[in-house]
Amino acid sequence: MEEMDEQGSSKGLDVERYLQIVRRRYVQFLFIAFLGWLVVWGVSWVLPARYKSSTLILVEQPTMPKNYVTPNINDDLQSRLQSMKQQILSRTRLLLIIDKLHLYSDSSRRQITLDERVERLGKNIDVELVHDSGGNQITAFKISYSAPNPKIAQQVTNELSNLFITENLKVRQQQSEDTTNFIGEHLEIARTSLAEQEARVREFKGKHEGELPSQETSNLQILSGLQSQLQNEQDTLNAAKQQRIYLQTLIEQYRATHPATRTADGAPTSLTAIDQELARLRSKVADLKSRYTDHYPEIEDLKDQIANTEKSRAALVAELKTTGTRERSVEDAITVTDPALLQLQSQVQANQAEIANRDQAIAVLKAKVGSYQDRLDNEPAREQELADLTRDYEQSKANYDDLLRKRNESQMATSMEQMQQGERFSILDPPGLPQKPAFPNRLQLSGIGVGFGFVLGLLFVIASEALDNRLHSEKEISGLLPVAVISEIPEIVSLSDERGGKRRLVFGWTMAALVVAIILAGSALSYLHG
Repeated sequence: MEEMDEQGSSKGLDVERYLQIVRRRYVQFLFIAFLGWLVVWGVSWVLPARYKSSTLILVEQPTMPKNYVTPNINDDLQSRLQSMKQQILSRTRLLLIIDKLHLYSDSSRRQITLDERVERLGKNIDVELVHDSGGNQITAFKISYSAPNPKIAQQVTNELSNLFITENLKVRQQQSEDTTNFIGEHLEIARTSLAEQEARVREFKGKHEGELPSQETSNLQILSGLQSQLQNEQDTLNAAKQQRIYLQTLIEQYRATHPATRTADGAPTSLTAIDQELARLRSKVADLKSRYTDHYPEIEDLKDQIANTEKSRAALVAELKTTGTRERSVEDAITVTDPALLQLQSQVQANQAEIANRDQAIAVLKAKVGSYQDRLDNEPAREQELADLTRDYEQSKANYDDLLRKRNESQMATSMEQMQQGERFSILDPPGLPQKPAFPNRLQLSGIGVGFGFVLGLLFVIASEALDNRLHSEKEISGLLPVAVISEIPEIVSLSDERGGKRRLVFGWTMAALVVAIILAGSALSYLHG
């Protein structure tokens, strides 16, 4: 049983051995741990302190609802802040802040260049965006600046916050005005294009008056009326021609029943026959012309017959001129005194005048009918051309109306920005004067020093035990002997040894308490002074 206990204890955790190590090495452990903490804590006081001043700027939404006045600038606040950050943190702006606050003038023994000052100032500036609970919209942003002097940190942060606020107003107003001017320029272009389209439509309507699609109904009505008038005129003309034939028949019958050496107009019988033949031929030609064109073959034959008959009449008239005037005047007097023949001749002359008037009226009506028929024939082509012009005009007008609406909305948005009623920045937490440095965090470094000292002391104890080849317990001695130990001589402790042990124990506890007290005092000092 004793052997099993010894084996089990040897394989398990040897608490006795570790306790002996603690008794032998605790002073060294405390000293090394304290030394490690002291080094880290001392370094925290050696590092140069930097004070950080911060301000929180709230992003206020426009006071005017968007459904009344739509903003005409970019709504992406993050990109706008990034652009403003690049402008504000540019070399020119940073140099103005450096010159105004006299930064880095005595920061080192050597004179640093302007580029180095700008680089230092830019590295110490931090802009942090604050989003809403959903993480979608930026509600605020935080500007921070760290410097060795707390007052300088506050002043630089205040300058940066003012720059952001003024730059935001300037950028929004400039973007809004640029948008309005841009829309205004395109509105003028659209107005010019619309005026050109209106002029083209007016010119087309004036040029093709009477052929427009809107006039088709009136053209049809007028054409129908003209065709009715033409038909009436043609019917009247046919009746007049029939009347002329009837009158000529009466004259021929009268002359047949009243023979004379002279005709009613004082010409010989042969001349009267020629005139009657000419009248008949001409009547027939007029009748054919009412139905056919001048190039109709029968009409052309009749014209040739009329020409030959007129030549024969001219020859006969020339022969009759050689006769005496006395016989002619007597015969003329006899002819004129015949009242029945005079009445028939008068009716024939009136009939010829009526036929001539009807022919002229029919020609005019035919010309009008042709004109209106041409208008109706051209109407489909004019409709297509007008549709193309109207489509271009409607597109130009729609574009102009849309740009006009946008220009008016943009002008309202620009007025809102100029009145500072749009989205703006306001300082929620003004830059404060830092009381404690942001770096180094001495309390944090003090805690780190405790951990560093503990690890360093533990490593030192482990290394010391590994390098120590002395025997400190009966088990270590028994492990070196080839045979088992039969008996042991107990340790004889004298009174002086007991007193020395007590003194070492008191010294150890005192040293531990002193180390803990010093660490706590150093941590408290770090907390009070940052």
